[in-house]
Amino acid sequence: MVTRAVVTGTGHYLPERVVENAEFEKSLDTTDEWIRARSGIERRHFAAEGETTSQMAANAARAALDDAGLTPADIDTIIVATSTADLTFPSAATMVQAELGMQNGFAFDVQAVCAGFAFALANANALIISGQANRVMVIGAETFSRIMDWTDRSTCVLFGDGAGALVLEGQEGAGTSADRGILSTDLNSDGRYKDLLYVDGGVSTQSTGHLRMQGNKVFRHAVEKLAKTAHTALDKAGLTADDVDWIVPHQANIRIIQGTAQKMGLPMDKVVVTVQDHGNTSAASIPLALSVGRARGQIKEGDVVVTEAIGGGLAWGAVVLRW
Repeated sequence: MVTRAVVTGTGHYLPERVVENAEFEKSLDTTDEWIRARSGIERRHFAAEGETTSQMAANAARAALDDAGLTPADIDTIIVATSTADLTFPSAATMVQAELGMQNGFAFDVQAVCAGFAFALANANALIISGQANRVMVIGAETFSRIMDWTDRSTCVLFGDGAGALVLEGQEGAGTSADRGILSTDLNSDGRYKDLLYVDGGVSTQSTGHLRMQGNKVFRHAVEKLAKTAHTALDKAGLTADDVDWIVPHQANIRIIQGTAQKMGLPMDKVVVTVQDHGNTSAASIPLALSVGRARGQIKEGDVVVTEAIGGGLAWGAVVLRW
């Protein structure tokens, strides 16, 4: 027997303010049709003034706890994937820990931009299978609206705010691909591509900065690298694309999502798509899509799910799990 990290609860949170594409027509040389055609995005949510990443993360965590039938005291570890934490330190995860009233265990952040949730899942899986934790709350949460250049029509229309959360629990499995839980992970990065997607500010440069992206180059890297990491993770799990029930990709751009599915040889009716309603929520996009996919009745127990994401770094990765 082996220990597997099994999903026992999901939850998400979206800020109240919904921003339709038409809002950008007032201040930018753009149209609803232009944004939809290039990204598939129709609307996104923006955090309210004073609403923080840790607050949204805590709301998603509460929803996941309710779904799992657990209390904060049942959780050993909180991992928050984010590039937009409230403060330089302490971590957003410790703020969530305090907000939930959880006085046990430990909490920390993971920063791998849009790939952050895949990296966080891999860390949670390692903690569970090594016996260092039994129940881990894994959260992706972002307030990317705070780092947008509102004069750059190529980037500011793409991103949104939100949070999603999963509860993972150690359970015994037979050690085969038929087990429930995380079956494999594949993580990658290549720092040579920093200039393709980055924020031009930070603590040591004494500025907040704005997001900068070379969209065409990121697109070309994304489709190739996402399909490859997904196939690598499936190989590690002893599965093939034919075994996949759902791809739950990073929700960055509908054309990237379609291109990756095509490269994997899978139809779009096996892909959970939420980008039209949320935009690109970076590390929050996969857990948001997982929670929404479950709520829609798409993802069911026993389904094989592949999540994959790419973000600044460049950093990319995939996780294969059986729900």
